[in-house]
Amino acid sequence: MTLRTNRISCAPVFESTELIAFLDSSPIRRGHVQIIPRGHFNYFDDLPVDLASEIVRTGQRIARAQKKLYGVDRAAFLFSGGDIPHAHAHVVPMHEKTDLTSRLYIAEEALTFRPMPTASLGELEAVAEELRPIVELL
Repeated sequence: MTLRTNRISCAPVFESTELIAFLDSSPIRRGHVQIIPRGHFNYFDDLPVDLASEIVRTGQRIARAQKKLYGVDRAAFLFSGGDIPHAHAHVVPMHEKTDLTSRLYIAEEALTFRPMPTASLGELEAVAEELRPIVELL
């Protein structure tokens, strides 16, 4: 199932009246999900507490689904919004402890980065079909 939001096409894995969770188009790992409130809030600290709680609760459901589906022990959850002015969260199945990093943990002074690969909508839809039924059960 493909959904067209206000500006982008996406492969949703969960929806409620307050938020939508869909696969990230530049995933860190297969099954990387973004959780975005339907209402606009520029920053994480602008979110009403009840909405932030719903995002965390949904993130926990998605994390349990990712752990079950991908056989990982841990899923990362983080609020973001630095790249775009709309608060959102990410849930990433952690295959390696370095899947999410901080500059504090990197030894090299000069770093180079390659662009994140972009998944096709078809690839995202296939992953959404895997995740959606498990998220619904949890």
